[in-house]
Amino acid sequence: MNIIGNILEVKRFAVHDGPGVRTTLFLKGCPLHCLWCHNPEGIASQPQLAYYAHKCINCGECVAVCPTGAHTLENGKHVFDRTKCRACGKCESVCLGKALRFYGEKVTVAEALELTLEDRDFFGVDGGVTLSGGEPLIQSAFCYELLKALKREKVNTAVDTCCCVEWSAVAKVLPVTDWFLVDFKHPDSATHRRLTGQGNEQILANLRGLSEEGARIEVRIPLVPGCNDSEKDLRAAGEILGKLHIERVKVLPYHDMARSKYVALGMPDTMPQVELPDDAALHRAVAILQKFDVNAVSGKE
Repeated sequence: MNIIGNILEVKRFAVHDGPGVRTTLFLKGCPLHCLWCHNPEGIASQPQLAYYAHKCINCGECVAVCPTGAHTLENGKHVFDRTKCRACGKCESVCLGKALRFYGEKVTVAEALELTLEDRDFFGVDGGVTLSGGEPLIQSAFCYELLKALKREKVNTAVDTCCCVEWSAVAKVLPVTDWFLVDFKHPDSATHRRLTGQGNEQILANLRGLSEEGARIEVRIPLVPGCNDSEKDLRAAGEILGKLHIERVKVLPYHDMARSKYVALGMPDTMPQVELPDDAALHRAVAILQKFDVNAVSGKE
């Protein structure tokens, strides 16, 4: 079966995407629209062209190759009309200033396997390959075939998931996944929907299912001031997570470094305008979670 996957990029020598040194393959498309998303290019399933205006040198190369006239030069300055763009990607390859970035590449399982194994000599005993996104499990058939191929190569595998998918998608990859890195946004479903666009019932059901199946789970909580960092929120999260078989809960500090991506993609910038959490805020959150017999740690350590 020649299954095609829709990918974003490959990150090499990753040390925060599971144990050891890893290669992380990012897949495109996500059912959530988190206000603080730092990978907005991973939300939409369709290909997208990003334009980083500060990098543009007004060379006009994109104008010559664009089939729809989305790129023009007006008084020697580049103008990009996103409404005319079909995201064909032709302009990215000729952009001299690297101002254009195409997100969304179709690859076969064999091609993805080759990409992810390029640095296997550096994986060591604990490292391996992580599938991330977006939400990789909306492409569960592709993930399963790739993970199965990686296991044949005796490579450690991990899936970084928000778990907002049908259980069948999670169950499909369960036999060929060594680690599940599960995002936990908010314990209350109504608030979760306000912050991400979806309730958390399916997420919690899948998390319980993974726990019952004995999967190795690391939960990641993005600590976002004003969204999920109150003592009430953290205690409610601890009550849920403390009842599950989870190896570790990592509290990650919110950052707003992705704002330029929203502008480049022509997307509304929804990232909260708040003071970024410091070490004290992370340690406070960790201490609250630990009261519920949760092995919580700061994501900065």
